[in-house]
Amino acid sequence: MAEDFKTSEAWRVLRIQAELIEGIETMRALGSQPAVTIFGSARTDPSSRFYQAAEEIGRILSQKSISVITGGGPGIMEAANKGCYGNGGLSVGLNIALPFEQDPNPYQDIAIEFRYFFVRKLMFAKYADAIIIFPGGFGTMDELFEALTLEQTGKLGRFPIILYGKDFWEGVLTWIREKMLGDEGNISPEDMDLISVVDTPEEAMEKVTDHMLTSSLERRQDARRTITV
Repeated sequence: MAEDFKTSEAWRVLRIQAELIEGIETMRALGSQPAVTIFGSARTDPSSRFYQAAEEIGRILSQKSISVITGGGPGIMEAANKGCYGNGGLSVGLNIALPFEQDPNPYQDIAIEFRYFFVRKLMFAKYADAIIIFPGGFGTMDELFEALTLEQTGKLGRFPIILYGKDFWEGVLTWIREKMLGDEGNISPEDMDLISVVDTPEEAMEKVTDHMLTSSLERRQDARRTITV
């Protein structure tokens, strides 16, 4: 029984390694083209202002030859891929195999399915020159705090973390300021500077393009080649 367990665990490690290699090799298609990762709820309806804003941001990014990376599913992910698709940038979907099936949306130039959340999350961060986060649920919050932790600890190069929708995010930010920072002192005042909040596609694009202008191509490529572990 113990030997069977060891064998099973060893094969799982090999599957993880294979998934990581496949992800890196597939994402090589981005080349030196900058990319923005967009997170948000899979449940957002196409009639939502957030869906429409994500689609508009995807379109503007793509027209500037900036690729878009999402989780490849419906909702905000579909909106951003849809806006990007066929407009100049590569539309990338990093789907996840779940017990309840999440069908990939049809607006993807590059589609990869992952079994392991942590490998997928590495791809989101490793290839992003900026991250835009729309309203979402537990998964979106996980992605937000993972990005903040990576930047706070210097595991990846500096990139903007942009929250879209002031009315949605204000409660979260108030809690961070009053509880994490104020009452407990669990973060530093400068950690609040890691976050920007916007309410229009134009504001989001201004944050992205400002970063692109100050971050050289060489630095972006180096960030893609190297992640500190």
